[in-house]
Amino acid sequence: MEIIKVAIADDHKIFRKGVILSLRPYTNIKFIFEAENGEELLNGIKDNKPDVILTDLRMPGKDGIEATKTISKLYPEIKVLVLSMYEDERFVFHLMENGANGYLLKSAEPTEIRRAIMEVHEKGYYLSHFVNRILLKKSHARQKIVPSLNNEITLSDKEKDVLRFICMEFTASEIARKMEISPRTVEAIKDRLMERFGSKNTAGLVFFAVKNNLIE
Repeated sequence: MEIIKVAIADDHKIFRKGVILSLRPYTNIKFIFEAENGEELLNGIKDNKPDVILTDLRMPGKDGIEATKTISKLYPEIKVLVLSMYEDERFVFHLMENGANGYLLKSAEPTEIRRAIMEVHEKGYYLSHFVNRILLKKSHARQKIVPSLNNEITLSDKEKDVLRFICMEFTASEIARKMEISPRTVEAIKDRLMERFGSKNTAGLVFFAVKNNLIE
């Protein structure tokens, strides 16, 4: 089984140790370093590149928001899972649209944290029940708004299919087989959509698609 290297950043040592201890039974998850703030986290990445990062938002010095943005820019291959006490949807929207691959509340069970780590590593994103509730609420709110043709987002049939399959958690190879095109073409379409929507990663693309009702 592949070992997933994980780093955790939180200014509360007891919480950090608690998360590490709670995930110890899962032998495919290995914590390689801890950090008390965003600056320590970025310094640690230079010498020990993790596959996945668990980070709090509120930390002294460089906080988790700025650290996430920096990591997304400098190390796009590293997946960032926000682990926060904040249930404010504004944090979720901001983080998911600026590089985070998932957003979990600190009340999450170890089994969900483990599942989130596995999914962001394998698929590039994880939408928790908390995030899904926010997206559903946003979707219902949008349905009450009279649509405007000037603001309508138009996609080609191929773009719609690729986006739908991405949101259904299929890999590029699986999408290519279903659509009878090459994986490189799938990646090119995905990259084009990400650039068009200003998404930093697959998680941001899925988040944008769901939030704006681009998939059925």
